[in-house]
Amino acid sequence: MNNTAVLIFSCPDKKGIVASVSKVLFDSGANIIESNQHSAKSLLPHFFMRIVFELDADNNNADINVSNNADSEVYNADINVSNNNRANNCNNKNYSGNSKNLNKSIRAIKFKMDEIASEFDFNFKISDISVKKNAAVFVSKEDHCLNELLWQKNAGDILLDIRCIISNHANLSAIANFYEIPFIYVPSNIDKDKQEEIILEKLKNFNIDFIILAKYMRILSENFINSFGKKIINIHHSFLPSFPGAKPYEQAYEKGVKIIGATAHFVNEKLDDGPIIEQDVIRINHEDNPDDLKRKGKIIERLVLAKAVKLFIEDRIIEYGNKTIVFD
Repeated sequence: MNNTAVLIFSCPDKKGIVASVSKVLFDSGANIIESNQHSAKSLLPHFFMRIVFELDADNNNADINVSNNADSEVYNADINVSNNNRANNCNNKNYSGNSKNLNKSIRAIKFKMDEIASEFDFNFKISDISVKKNAAVFVSKEDHCLNELLWQKNAGDILLDIRCIISNHANLSAIANFYEIPFIYVPSNIDKDKQEEIILEKLKNFNIDFIILAKYMRILSENFINSFGKKIINIHHSFLPSFPGAKPYEQAYEKGVKIIGATAHFVNEKLDDGPIIEQDVIRINHEDNPDDLKRKGKIIERLVLAKAVKLFIEDRIIEYGNKTIVFD
């Protein structure tokens, strides 16, 4: 049986990058089955690459010793390249993931990549492509985005494990109960700091990899974002950067626009300003009122969010300043 893994990395653009990485994989007995790359020439010249590769589970080509106590370790450093200062994430190694499906050769690749990381100033991540990511889904009253995630999850289209659903309203508890997912109701009529403190404490029980804001109509504080310390994906019901903030459909109606959109983005401390992952639009006309815009917008909101979650889970996204490189 073969193991399949994905390697994504970024580094300053220079000669020899692809050759060096390919040699690491070849020497380890890997078979590359998918490869995408991009070179950014503006601002800070940078190179980005995503490689999916297979290794025979019985492959013994790895020529380095890997400690037995590393059996459950897969290198999983976040990649986030700043235009002003490249964060050398390789110096702050985090080991995570369920790598019982990964053989010693895959772990060996991580160590070999470490050896060339200093030469090319690499930020990289290797992960088992078959392992589900654990998410907490935050909702309020609207169910369309949540239902789309649940449908795609159950259809096997997204390798997602929804560990809990958190809401400031009780409206969607029946959906959680139907799917036997823990529903955590933390009302918004309490102090916001206290509410976020409760949520952060609850999240500790679920081994969460990231948060999905599926029409969660509350603004997360900078303290919450920093305390959680992992990725948060939000769906905003406009084609950002147009119409950020509250009531974007009403804003669009007042402007008389001919298309409306939806944007999935990573959350940062600024409202609706994080790196954009996925967007889509739909046409409207002069006969549409704000309620029509909301009805039409729901169609693309749910699809855009689900697409962004899938891209994230499959390690197809690399942040670059306040942008993303998406290998779709």
